[in-house]
Amino acid sequence: MNHEAHQHDHHPPPPDSPPDSPPDSPTQPAGMPAADAPRPPLAKSLIKLARPKQWSKSAFVLIGPLYGMPDMLAQGRAAIDILIPAFVAALAFALASSACYVFNDISDREADRLHPRKRLRPLAAGHVSANTARIYAGILAIAAGLCVLALPTGVQLWTLLTIGLYIINVMAYSWYFKRKVIGDVVSLSIGFVLRVMGGCAAVGIEPTTWLLNVTFFLSMFLAFGKRLGERRTLNTLGESDGGRAIAHRAVQERYSDVVLQMAVVVCAVATLLTYSMYVQAVGDDTPVAYGFNILWLTLLPATYGMLRCIVMLESGRYDDPTELAFRDRGFVAASLAFGGVTAIVLWMRLTQSGG
Repeated sequence: MNHEAHQHDHHPPPPDSPPDSPPDSPTQPAGMPAADAPRPPLAKSLIKLARPKQWSKSAFVLIGPLYGMPDMLAQGRAAIDILIPAFVAALAFALASSACYVFNDISDREADRLHPRKRLRPLAAGHVSANTARIYAGILAIAAGLCVLALPTGVQLWTLLTIGLYIINVMAYSWYFKRKVIGDVVSLSIGFVLRVMGGCAAVGIEPTTWLLNVTFFLSMFLAFGKRLGERRTLNTLGESDGGRAIAHRAVQERYSDVVLQMAVVVCAVATLLTYSMYVQAVGDDTPVAYGFNILWLTLLPATYGMLRCIVMLESGRYDDPTELAFRDRGFVAASLAFGGVTAIVLWMRLTQSGG
């Protein structure tokens, strides 16, 4: 109930309302823009609907090809023949993910209106109709398929299969798993694993067990972290029992703060342990300096970054690890340090192999 409706006229508007707008009424759902708010151009809304910021997740498609590049170059393959298919596959997954995001936003548009940030999404805000969004999603999916056709013939089938499985998994999540405790997070994590497998398929290599394990546990960490961040962010608006988080995402009713805190920590530990075991396992093939495995240095920013992510999500400053990855300076610095050391190691391996 909106109790402000029963107060005197001079009472200030509720927190969710813009400063100059009237309180929410039955004809204007909470979080919806005012009726006279200017509607942005359709093209701008469609771009926003595709969530291009989320395309950063397609970086998972490049992990297998980049780590496997020294070995492929040693086998006589040209770098251009590795990089182009890898980036084309990344683009295909980005377009496919955008199509899936659109379908997901169509089904979630009512719940998104209860979220302080997601209420501004084009469908939730009423800037794009559901029918237009469906057509747009179909165009994005077709574009993803055309990207696959641009790959070498020998890898098209397996790459298309991974993208198809990715889309099926996302649809299954939207229609079923997003309401199933733990199952929702597992489904999301499988999506990241399929991205990695798609990148490997595009360049014709097999993903290692280490790579799949790290990807799976890291994805679980990100998904549980997002749910914890949602509870913390929405609870700052005045409901300490998680009521707003449950209204936004029904599966939150099956979670609790304690369960999510434990799950985030467990997945973080599993990710770091699995990656540290990978660093140790590839020690014989990793460049050394003064008898030291240089790749071990990546454990420092990786550990710092994951722990900082937990702290930031727990504090309620961010409700999505992806958002944190772009805005938090400490996490960005850790990511750059991790990527920099990894790039140096790969360059040294290329040099040693004569690449």
